[in-house]
Amino acid sequence: MAIKELNIRNKRARFEFHLEEVFEAGIVLTGTEIKSIRNGKASILEAYGLYEKGELWLRNMHITEYENGSFYNHKPRADRKLLLNRKEILRIEKFLKIKGHTLVPLKLFLSEKGWVKIQIACAIGKKLHDKRQDLKEKDDKREMDRMLKR
Repeated sequence: MAIKELNIRNKRARFEFHLEEVFEAGIVLTGTEIKSIRNGKASILEAYGLYEKGELWLRNMHITEYENGSFYNHKPRADRKLLLNRKEILRIEKFLKIKGHTLVPLKLFLSEKGWVKIQIACAIGKKLHDKRQDLKEKDDKREMDRMLKR
C-alpha cells in the first residue's frame, strides 16, 4: 500500500538550528529504497548533508529495508547523493566552509511528477539560551491564544 502524500519531516530541525536558506534537491535512490519511502518507512531525524569532491551527500538517513526486496535490498543507512544545480552546490559549499554551519534535511516529499525530493536548509546551530527563548515565546503565544478564545 503506497502513500500518495509523504509526511516525513524533521521536526527537531527548526528547534535545534537557525535556518538560513532552503533548497529543494533530488536524491539518487535504488528501486527498493523508493518502495520503502513510498510506504513511509524512512527517517531523516539524524541525517545531515556534507560536501565531498564537488558533490553533496546526505549521510545517516535511515530507509527501512523493503520487505519484499530479497537479495536486491539496500543498506538502511547508506550515503545518498543529492542532485542540485552547480550554482546551488557552490553556494552550499561556501556556506559549509564556515565553522558551525551545517546542512540539515527538513522534509522528504513527492514532487508533482512522482519523484522523491528532499528539502534541505543551510543552518547554524542554536545555543541553549536561544532554545530556551524559543520555548518561552511558544508558551507565551499559546497563553495569548487561550486568553483570546475566552
